[in-house]
Amino acid sequence: MRHLLAPGLLMLSLNSCTRPADTVVVVYTSFDEVHARAVFDAFRAETGITVSTVYDTEEAKTLGLVHRLLEESRRPQADVFWSGEAARTALLADRGVLEPFRPATADDIPARWRDAGGRWTGFAARARVIVYNTASVRDPPRTLEDLADPRWRGRVAIANPRFGTTAAHVLSLGQARGEERTLDFLASLARNGARVAGGNSHVRDLVARGDCDVGLTDTDDVWIGRARGDPIDMIYPDQDGAGTLVIPNTVALVRGAPHPDPARRLIEFLLRPGTEALLARGPSKQMPVRRDVRGPDGAPGLHEIKALHVDWSKLGGDDRFLEKAAARLHP
Repeated sequence: MRHLLAPGLLMLSLNSCTRPADTVVVVYTSFDEVHARAVFDAFRAETGITVSTVYDTEEAKTLGLVHRLLEESRRPQADVFWSGEAARTALLADRGVLEPFRPATADDIPARWRDAGGRWTGFAARARVIVYNTASVRDPPRTLEDLADPRWRGRVAIANPRFGTTAAHVLSLGQARGEERTLDFLASLARNGARVAGGNSHVRDLVARGDCDVGLTDTDDVWIGRARGDPIDMIYPDQDGAGTLVIPNTVALVRGAPHPDPARRLIEFLLRPGTEALLARGPSKQMPVRRDVRGPDGAPGLHEIKALHVDWSKLGGDDRFLEKAAARLHP
């Protein structure tokens, strides 16, 4: 893999050498800092353990941290990896970077959201949706193919398919539809003048400002935009009758973690039903993967969405395919 330290990667001070090993845990996370902070504060208040964090940027979402974990695999610096998606976590599992761990607090999480080998566990999901401007769009597109319709020429936004949940979306489409059909779809967007943005929140902002009419993004970006008054709404696209892509957050123990005991305690905390409930109540309205945990107010629960089946263990992070995907959007 190239670019082992992605531009813009933000590292906060770890200070782990100044604290006893059982009172600090180092977390690499691509989950948005503004939302993760509340969870980490609750964990520290309960346990007294300090969470030292390394966040990724919006543009390099997940990929920068994945490269870093691979580079550090012989001398790990992180204890826990909390990702906003699952494809790159599956890649790290395949590369031997993650340590099997089956937290008792995750026993009631359905098997479809967990790695069979116990190397990662999913929770608090988002969906990939079509966001549209309610002021300019009366009849929004309902499927992915609709985005290539000439009536949306030059008015569609999509994030770079090499990063974050857009990468996971492209990889899942490749698994469900086949690579060539997926690449043809991306090429059709390019021919229709689609605008490639720096990240999902940038897609949302382009649509909210009216620079584009529609785009592909995540539910949390839409909910946050709507809460601040953006004139936007969303469609859950059904992909070939198979459903909408739902992407869980994932958490994993890093193999050789410097602080394994507090790391396991943090993972157990993250996977509690109460943490899913906290994230569901938050502004990003994450959807609990447990049916018996109350979902976000005013938003559909995960059980109300027909979710596309994805075999995350086979999805991995095929950079070759993602580079082809990016090339199709930048002909």
